[in-house]
Amino acid sequence: MARKLSTLLSCLALIFLSASLIAAKPTGFFRTLSPSSFGLRKEKLSHLHFYFHDIVSGRNPTAVKVAEALMTNTSLTAFGMVAMVDDPLTTGPERVSKLVGKAQGIYASAAQDEVGLLMVMNFAFMEGKYNGSTLSLLGRNKVFSTVREMPIVGGSGLFRFARGYAQAKTHTFDLKTGDAVVEYNVYVLHY
Repeated sequence: MARKLSTLLSCLALIFLSASLIAAKPTGFFRTLSPSSFGLRKEKLSHLHFYFHDIVSGRNPTAVKVAEALMTNTSLTAFGMVAMVDDPLTTGPERVSKLVGKAQGIYASAAQDEVGLLMVMNFAFMEGKYNGSTLSLLGRNKVFSTVREMPIVGGSGLFRFARGYAQAKTHTFDLKTGDAVVEYNVYVLHY
């Protein structure tokens, strides 16, 4: 009886050992990695402050309408409009301020009852230590709110593995031309 129990326990141990080896074997689809294997050190919080110049008028607009919904009545919110942007990012609100990057992507009017934009864009930086790095913003911009908060969902270069949020505040808006200058404060966690 003791010998049968010993044999049974040995078989069970072998089964559990085999099962654990099989479970630990990588499948090729995914694997767990250490952040240090990518050279990632301690995570830090950075604050970036810049002005976004959305120029829709004149000979050289930086935002152009690429689609608009056909509607029998005119939408007061421009619902269905989509614009492609390559907007300058500067250190100050004046257009001649130092250029630090570009906001490249799209915004679309996604609300029927208020001016609410879907923002999908990259902040592509071209100045200082962040030159060549990007932050990706994806969120809702309720344009006539004093401060709007939108998520930062990723990045590249020095902002690889980034996450955080951006606060946008309209600095100036020209009702006649549609041109706007928006102040951005971006808070981002990255390595």
